[in-house]
Amino acid sequence: MEFKEAMARRHSVRAFSDKPVSEALLDQLLTTATSAPSWSNTQPYQIAVARGEVLEDLRETLPPMFDDLVSLARGSKLKQIKAKLTNEGLPDGDFRPVTDYPKDLQPRRNATGHQLYELLGIERGDKLGRHQQMRENFRFFNAPVALFIFVHEGLDVYSPLDAGIFLQSLMLAATDAGLGTCAQGALALWRSPLEKHFDIPENYKLLCGLSLGYEAENETINTFRPERQPLESLLVPGKQGRGGL
Repeated sequence: MEFKEAMARRHSVRAFSDKPVSEALLDQLLTTATSAPSWSNTQPYQIAVARGEVLEDLRETLPPMFDDLVSLARGSKLKQIKAKLTNEGLPDGDFRPVTDYPKDLQPRRNATGHQLYELLGIERGDKLGRHQQMRENFRFFNAPVALFIFVHEGLDVYSPLDAGIFLQSLMLAATDAGLGTCAQGALALWRSPLEKHFDIPENYKLLCGLSLGYEAENETINTFRPERQPLESLLVPGKQGRGGL
């Protein structure tokens, strides 16, 4: 596949088929992605690969934890204060989930959410419908493979930067091989279920997850393509008389 075609075809898949991904193909994709550039070639990330029984255990464990978290968020102030004091029912991930978007970015987030739920026929006030759709993140959208990305705490923001480059390389490699992917920040909410299955170095922090597999056919949600910002809105303008595009 030509590079431009792979870039154009890559999108967030939110419904996967049951078709398995061979270990050989997965190793090939990961090996390809390791050629991604990183800070002084340090490759400051680790990848945990969940398949088979491990994946199924996580698929059963995470959704109820999400249900409890939503229930807590909608519960009484007293219940929330108790949870904060005991940490019971709260995420134990390494990074605080983004809950309050900056004012200049919130409209983009709102637009994307509105477009997605409109496509699915989920009304704004349909809390149950929105909850069920969000819950699918923790089932990995039925994907046969889930990957979890951990970044070294010692390189500050540059570890996540390098991990992002690695993820994009992996997603493009998967697209080129006819597979689909979905990068998911939501999968960083809980670290403890992963520690049950993986020997994670203490100095590596859970950044995000990635669902990978073959895209399910005839699923409306897989037709979703959010609108991108025009290039001119992303370019920093040059000061008068000092160049710029």
